[in-house]
Amino acid sequence: MTEAEDSGPSGYAAARLLLLNGQEPAGPPRRAALARLTDRWLSALFTAARRDTGVHAAALVAVGGYGRGELSPRSDLDLLLLHDPSADPAAVSALADRVWYPVWDLGLSLDHSVRTVAGARRTAAEDLKAQLGLLDARPVAGDLAQLAALRTAVLADWRNQAHKRLPELGELCRERAARQGELRFLLEPDLKEARGGLRDATALRAVAASWLADAPREGLAEARRTLLDARDALHLTTGRATDRLALQEQDQVAGALGLLDADALLRRLYEAARTVSYASDVTWREVDRVIKARSARSRLSALRRGGRRAGPGRTPLAEGVVEQDGEAVLARTARPERDPVLPLRAAAAAARSALPLSRHAVRRLAAAAPPLPAPWPAEAREAFVVLLGAGAPTVPVWEALEAEGLITRLLPEWERVRCRPQRNAVHTWTVDRHLVETAVRAAALTRRVSRPDLLLVAALLHDIGKGRPGDHSTEGGTIALDMAERMGFDRADATVIAALVRHHLLLAETATRRDLDDPATVRAVAAAVGSTGVLELLHALTEADALATGPAAWSAWRGSLVAELAARAAAVLAGGDPPPREPAALGADQRRLAAEALRTGGPVLSLRAQTPPTGEGAGPEPVGPEPVGVELRIAVPDRPGVLPAAAGVLALHRLTVRAAELRTLEPDDGTDAGAVLVLDWRVAAEYGSLPQAAVLRADLVRALDGSLDVPARLAERDAAQPRRRGTKAPPPRVTALPAASRHATVIEVRAQDAPGLLHRIGCALEDAGARVRSAHVSTLGANAVDAFYLTGPGGGPLPEPAAAELARALEERLD
Repeated sequence: MTEAEDSGPSGYAAARLLLLNGQEPAGPPRRAALARLTDRWLSALFTAARRDTGVHAAALVAVGGYGRGELSPRSDLDLLLLHDPSADPAAVSALADRVWYPVWDLGLSLDHSVRTVAGARRTAAEDLKAQLGLLDARPVAGDLAQLAALRTAVLADWRNQAHKRLPELGELCRERAARQGELRFLLEPDLKEARGGLRDATALRAVAASWLADAPREGLAEARRTLLDARDALHLTTGRATDRLALQEQDQVAGALGLLDADALLRRLYEAARTVSYASDVTWREVDRVIKARSARSRLSALRRGGRRAGPGRTPLAEGVVEQDGEAVLARTARPERDPVLPLRAAAAAARSALPLSRHAVRRLAAAAPPLPAPWPAEAREAFVVLLGAGAPTVPVWEALEAEGLITRLLPEWERVRCRPQRNAVHTWTVDRHLVETAVRAAALTRRVSRPDLLLVAALLHDIGKGRPGDHSTEGGTIALDMAERMGFDRADATVIAALVRHHLLLAETATRRDLDDPATVRAVAAAVGSTGVLELLHALTEADALATGPAAWSAWRGSLVAELAARAAAVLAGGDPPPREPAALGADQRRLAAEALRTGGPVLSLRAQTPPTGEGAGPEPVGPEPVGVELRIAVPDRPGVLPAAAGVLALHRLTVRAAELRTLEPDDGTDAGAVLVLDWRVAAEYGSLPQAAVLRADLVRALDGSLDVPARLAERDAAQPRRRGTKAPPPRVTALPAASRHATVIEVRAQDAPGLLHRIGCALEDAGARVRSAHVSTLGANAVDAFYLTGPGGGPLPEPAAAELARALEERLD
């Protein structure tokens, strides 16, 4: 033992610091070396304390992660002091203090207990987490006979009680997953607690120790190492005992692991989590099967005693595929080496029957089935469409194929999107899972279209261009055309699929960011789509894509706008002009408020809670309440400064704008009563309760007459708030779109959402002398995408040079 490794805290601390600063290679060697160093230090402490206190029949035991030798730089030390029941309690307490206090003095986290063998066994019987920790018990110093007795007893208890304890452990894993989410889909994952993380990997070890079932071992050790290596780097980067990988630390952690950037880090972690999650799915399914089989053993024994043999039932599902024990498995007569379509046929049969696809079947298919010819035979294409159209059961079957590499064998282009993170809070899933989820959502919409097969394939491929340079929709269209032809679709059908992929954002973006009253808007959509058949499919794909993105991407309001745009574009494609929007579409409430605003000469407001969408168009499942709190409607006689004043008042009252529309209502009774601006807002309180409509109206009146200095109030509030650390947002982008309308200049703003953003935009437009004819505001997660239809002093569009200059100036002002 070197001087630096003596029993004194300073010696251990110096040796620990030297080790963590590069004495050992990162990864398992460093974790093992840190455990050995800690063992030597604690052993010296324990040996001296045992000699001084006279307690000889005692042992110091490492449990949990320390017991496994998996010490990360800031890991807790999980220690158990075992002692003979005859030992003097005061002496045992003194022995424990002689060990615990030096650990605390160094600032190390310590999880400790003092037990007899019998006491530890009783605690394990009552506390599942304590029992799991003892399964990894390892001697550090002292009387090894006591530890041997404890390990033998704990393992025997665990195996004897496995049929009771494993369901309890499974429930703990499910509860934790519900709280923490799935690691492979989180932008800031908890490496330990999230599903697919280190806790689940440890649970799989416990299942294996029960001898009741075992986890798939392929790739599991490497996945666990990946997660542990990332945690080590996170501890060293932050200097804290944290398992949550925050956004602002990801680039540093990636660099410490020799990876290119944060995306490369997340993708590696997602791959590891997927391995652990799939192993967990397979393992817990096997645990359930074994426990159910044991519970039925007495009945089966009775049948055998009666002279009848009970064998496993096998129900045919498809050619070469049967159901057995609640899984889709290969039939005894199946010959995968001679049947290249069998993987897709088995997957389709499993998904259609809502059954998991047996891991053994998938492994055999991956090992033996030859590749499909190009183009695919019709049977393969039809089975693929059946798989995609099965709805929610598609997901676990797809995951099983993915785990054995069959998806990338069928679709080599899938490799680029597999486990690819999406750094947008609106997105719930990684790119690959989002594509599968979109197909699941599209399956519920197939009755609305004449070619459900094209809808399902386009849903799966609509983001296939992500991860490549250039616009992902354009790139994806080219890729999808090649893939569809390889799948065996004829040229016409493949062209439709490519068009759907190329234009999958068209309806949603146009409906929420453009003026549907402008005929140019509708004609542009009709020209891009080209036919009513493609439009029908694109409408369904738009809804499926949004529903699969996340709760902020779809609502009854967005659905109604998309449906209206699709209906008007269909009229143009049928040979007519865009039908005028019915005045009734403005709503009786809007008309009433506009009339009241004209009568009073001032602003009129209504504030009302929104209701969940119902009926057709609400999606395959109820999509729940709108992702915002209330509708706020404001009518004001037309005058300059309304938009910045209204937006500023909302910002002052800490109302977050999720969506907004501004439109001008001209009198339709032939009078010269003047125009009215109607602003429809969808807002939510940043925190606390919503303000009353009367308070908002009073502040709006003051903002319009100049007695309320909105910019100064917002600046005071911003100055009083501390700056929060976080990732730097990309710069705003402001674009002039001269061809978007014949009647107005369209300015599109894309920026990081922030309090007062819309107020600042409105002020900039007012300062430039532009009149806002209509506005369409949309907030998705942290991103604001706003479109403004502007006219000049003469009522027409701005000259192109002036529009470009306005866009440049606005972009500089927002940066």
